[in-house]
Amino acid sequence: MKIGCPTEIKPQEFRVGMTPDAAREAVNHGHTVLIQAGAGMGAGFTDEDYTTAGAAIIDTAEEIFATADMIVKVKEPQAVERKMLREGQLLFTYLHLAPDPDQTRDLLDSGCTAIAYETVTDDRGGLPLLAPMSEVAGRLAPQVGAYTLQKANGGRGVLMGGVPGVAPAKVVVIGGGVVGTHAAKIAAGMGADVTILDRSLTRLKYLDDIFGRDFKNQYSTAGATAELVRDADMVIGAVLIPGAAAPKLVSRAQLSEMKPGAVLVDVAIDQGGCFETSKATTHADPIYEVDGIMHYCVANMPGAVARTSTQALGNATLPFLLNLANKGWKQACADDPHLLNGLNVHAGKLTYFAVGKALGIDVVSPQLMIK
Repeated sequence: MKIGCPTEIKPQEFRVGMTPDAAREAVNHGHTVLIQAGAGMGAGFTDEDYTTAGAAIIDTAEEIFATADMIVKVKEPQAVERKMLREGQLLFTYLHLAPDPDQTRDLLDSGCTAIAYETVTDDRGGLPLLAPMSEVAGRLAPQVGAYTLQKANGGRGVLMGGVPGVAPAKVVVIGGGVVGTHAAKIAAGMGADVTILDRSLTRLKYLDDIFGRDFKNQYSTAGATAELVRDADMVIGAVLIPGAAAPKLVSRAQLSEMKPGAVLVDVAIDQGGCFETSKATTHADPIYEVDGIMHYCVANMPGAVARTSTQALGNATLPFLLNLANKGWKQACADDPHLLNGLNVHAGKLTYFAVGKALGIDVVSPQLMIK
């Protein structure tokens, strides 16, 4: 198979879809790997790193899209990239289709087969290709939130850990999954007073057993959330419904009840965001204010630490990438129902039910696509 990896073109996206190690593994399995010139520079990988691994360097994205059987990326294809996709071509990347009708329609019109990292599952009910970036984004959230909390950036001017005689920042993390757990760990490590909210008692018991007094946990109800948000210096939104649009958990009306200069960090922004006032921003202009409350809603947070993120993502995607290349997507998905759960689009048909529900588009069972 010819595997193509173009340079990411989303603003301030420095990650790359394949590491040199991944390219070497694919070449050793007999495949041809095509890397766009300079694609790895943002993550610290040179063209020479890829050629040493056996990959070919291609000058333009147009050549890669025209030649490759499978396109491997990080972020969802941008409009100009979607125009280059073709019938029968395999796309393997993050998609986040539920809040993105334009991308969904373009992928359907292209006739390509699109497998989304964020909906591939594992036998423990997890999302193994989303987890590495969730870990990174969760660990980044208190860091960027602390920066936003500084007075010069519009925040309350509160230090996360406080100092002797002065209370630390109060941080509320909504969602106790991978993002929320890592966010709470880092925020607590910075000395903040942290409370994590979740609707799963099993998850809350797990967090209590593992982390004990590092941070508090509480069952998530609308009333409990509203009370904690009112008193918070920082709220981190970390709620995920796999493949679906994120629920809105803090309304605009609630902002007037919050402390002026408090910070909302929306890690769910890729899925539409879990605050009513969230809108996607970039690393170049990450922060905006609504009703006196500062919002940090960068849609590709892990791109800020591109080398760490690329290596972590590459470790997770490589086994799936090799199976897709070695077997072809139909056989690979037939052999692995967890990979089949990643199938979102095939030959003009939508195959992921949560996306269809969010966008009002008819869905065909993915099992039918592999028969």
